[in-house]
Amino acid sequence: MEEMCEMECPLLKRLLKDDGGAAKVLILDCRSFLAYSAGHIRGAVNARCNTIVRRRAKGSVLSLDQVLAGDDEARARLRSGMYSAAVLYDERTPDLDAVKEDSTVTLVFNALCRDSAGTLVYLLKGGYDRFFTEYPEYCLTTKSLHSLTSQSSVDSACSSCGTPQHDQGGPVEILPFLYLGSALHASKKEVLDGIGISALLNVSADCPNHFEGTYQYKCIPVEDNHKEDISCWFLEAIEFIDSVRDSSGRVLVHCQAGISRSATICLAYLMKRKRVRLDEAFEFVRRRRSIISPNFSFMGQLLQFESQLLATSCAAEAAATASPLLAPKSAANPSATATPTSPFIFSFPVSVVNPVYLHHNPITTSPGC
Repeated sequence: MEEMCEMECPLLKRLLKDDGGAAKVLILDCRSFLAYSAGHIRGAVNARCNTIVRRRAKGSVLSLDQVLAGDDEARARLRSGMYSAAVLYDERTPDLDAVKEDSTVTLVFNALCRDSAGTLVYLLKGGYDRFFTEYPEYCLTTKSLHSLTSQSSVDSACSSCGTPQHDQGGPVEILPFLYLGSALHASKKEVLDGIGISALLNVSADCPNHFEGTYQYKCIPVEDNHKEDISCWFLEAIEFIDSVRDSSGRVLVHCQAGISRSATICLAYLMKRKRVRLDEAFEFVRRRRSIISPNFSFMGQLLQFESQLLATSCAAEAAATASPLLAPKSAANPSATATPTSPFIFSFPVSVVNPVYLHHNPITTSPGC
């Protein structure tokens, strides 16, 4: 770790306070997606390495395309030398001597050395814990993390009003451009306008599109039962969400209750675009909308989708290792194996099948979720 320097928290705080200085510094959060989502230093980009990529990294150096897969702008600015420095941090590593060889910090540092030129790399001493303790005003905490508490309060307040639990409150923010809710939420224009919705993804065969001509709509006509193949719509739904994001819009994904079908689409999006495992994506969404519960078949299809994404990651990594020229070709047609063609064979992550989270019969679910 001789090429990496150390940075004290007060210096990073001064850089963040100076807009000109902050623009020249890339802050890389080397923690998990869940930890980053819970809270991170203002302006930080999440640099992560999933289990498969980390396993493949032993004995080789990862690329920026792998550790910064979700941020094209940061990669481009790094490669063009627009950042004078990159600051890496994890949860609480006190100094360089404590950085482990197999840590995410090390993997990201090696990727920076390989693919960026002229950028000084620093480790933030004490990590996020120390910086947040000293300068909480320079950190962003996700407001949605309080949704379980606030949702419980709303549920208690509305317990006698006759409103079903899934219709209480309003749509929840999954990502800044992605919201999850129910058909009732989708029928209230003042609610949609209040959170800046510009498009709706209707994951049902019978929920009406109330405001055609006012918002952009896309329908995925699936029922909530164990015979439906929702996975064949994953890539199309992901592309639609991406198109809304790229146009600086916001999309509400809904079904009837915002519990099974629409939640499944949101989970697939997180798995594909944020490169997270199903159990991590599930916990992330559950923290925002505690009642989500994809039916048993949809969970199986999500697990198979996870396997396909991991297999694609392995294949791309192997191809890139063998010949860098093969990597774009591997990534050019991600849909080649997107549709399941064999019966689902899977085992659920323990956290996902906790009875607290599953509100429906494993084989069938109540209509209209």
